[in-house]
Amino acid sequence: PLPAPPRVIGVVTSPQAAALRDVLNVLQRRYPLVKAVLAPTLVQGDQAPPQIVAALQRLDARDDVDLILLVRGGGSLEELWAFNDERVARAIAACRHPVVSGVGHETDFTIADFVADLRAPTPSAAAELAVPDQLEIRQWIAEQIDRLAGSMDHRLSEARQTLAQAQALLRRFSPRARMDAQRQYVDDLSQR
Repeated sequence: PLPAPPRVIGVVTSPQAAALRDVLNVLQRRYPLVKAVLAPTLVQGDQAPPQIVAALQRLDARDDVDLILLVRGGGSLEELWAFNDERVARAIAACRHPVVSGVGHETDFTIADFVADLRAPTPSAAAELAVPDQLEIRQWIAEQIDRLAGSMDHRLSEARQTLAQAQALLRRFSPRARMDAQRQYVDDLSQR
């Protein structure tokens, strides 16, 4: 399961990739409290698989990282081939932190998608799946405040009723009331 909400998200991608900008924009818009840590790597070519493995391992070794996003924008099958590499698949499977794969576009599938804890159709969608929406959180908080206020009003009303009943009983059984009644009785007897 993905941590809810994460405090630190590791991002494995190319620092020049549009996917990184998309992910950071989504994270900032949806949940600005999260911190993103980039593990830069190549995302295509023969040198990409060992770099992706190393980036995953660097992030997974950190105790402050709550989950890892493995992202890359769309491309041809050859451009996405690094995410079909067995070394990358094994590195994803070995991660102790949850890994969300957001490689390619909606119709693109790689072996990394099937090994990851969660597959997203795009890098932006991976970011959306990783964090809650701050607007939904604000709405939930407002609803909880309303429920709490209603509950407190109800409890205060019950407490006021209980107090009023206790005051009425106290007046009814008060020694002062009895003394006043006895004084009145004495006054009545005196007048007779």
